[in-house]
Amino acid sequence: MRDVVIAGVGIHPFGRFDYGYRELGAYAAEDCLRDAGLTADEVDLVLVANVGAEMAKGHNVVNRLRHTGKPIVNVEAACASSGSALALGAALISSGAHRSVLCIGVEKAPRGFIGASGFETWQIETGLGVNPLYFAIQAGELLRDTEATEADLAEVSVKNHRHAVHNPNAMYRKEISREEVLESREVCPPLRLLLLCAPNEGAAAALLMHSDEARRRGITHPVRLTAAALVSRGPDDWFVPAPAFPVDRTSLSERAAQLAYEQAGIGPADVDIVECQDTDAASELLAYRELGLCAPGEEAALLRSGDTALGGRRPVNVSGGLLSKGEPLGASGLGQVHELVTQLRGHAGARQVEGARVGLGHVMGAGHNSCVVVVQR
Repeated sequence: MRDVVIAGVGIHPFGRFDYGYRELGAYAAEDCLRDAGLTADEVDLVLVANVGAEMAKGHNVVNRLRHTGKPIVNVEAACASSGSALALGAALISSGAHRSVLCIGVEKAPRGFIGASGFETWQIETGLGVNPLYFAIQAGELLRDTEATEADLAEVSVKNHRHAVHNPNAMYRKEISREEVLESREVCPPLRLLLLCAPNEGAAAALLMHSDEARRRGITHPVRLTAAALVSRGPDDWFVPAPAFPVDRTSLSERAAQLAYEQAGIGPADVDIVECQDTDAASELLAYRELGLCAPGEEAALLRSGDTALGGRRPVNVSGGLLSKGEPLGASGLGQVHELVTQLRGHAGARQVEGARVGLGHVMGAGHNSCVVVVQR
């Protein structure tokens, strides 16, 4: 990964819109190409991440730009789709197969909860395949086994909504109080409505390039992509709950993070800013442990310390996270990359993390996929 740089990023705001995924994706791609100073026909390959659209989805998006004759490949790995596209693009550049790869993530998700994805048939038929339920089981475990409380879960949501006030690309840009969160409708105990993200619509893009090619083209502000670690479920992993858990189980995100740190040649202490998958508030606290930001059992203490808030030692989800941005499934990972690159360039305005030089992004997808990326100035 040492020769891979991000030459440009682009985004379409996350929310609800009266036009289709093709327009959303093309908007983000054009924004990205404009940022890099390239045109679509100067790109070697396009990877398009999406979960819910029809066949030839990537071609439908790229055709909005122009017919370039360049290869277009569709990528799907649930919420890890655009992280997977980024990892694939980086590997192709590192191998010498391509000099530049445009990664686009786009989604126009239906309203309501996402279900019946990445599960065994019996899990779907018994209701385990609907995401609030397995999020709630993980959240219940966290509250049972650590000192975390429902008030801590609420504080994650409060923090992320406070951050989103300064993010023009977020769906929800209003501060909320702990009381509002704890009084919101109970969905699946211990999770309430304001502790869950909303599947929505949006797009994001990143142009990957070999460092030599970036220099040749005069790219003036490349950010290095030093890790893109993608893992899938192993024999001792557990992500989807069942009636009985193995006592000693590993974490997909922990494995992906360890691999990413090895690829980048850094450790958790070197990271300045984190964007993690807070599909629900408990998932952010679990990510603190899985990404090595704290020891097991210290998740709530880290949150209470203020270190993960803007102005803290290692801010988490200063974009507002999925709790505030919403989650267009195929675009969420590249949305994180857009935020991290913006931060490392020093262009984040009121939500800027001062002196940020190393950023980490983290996604988890149904079907047991996790991707952790590291970007550096």
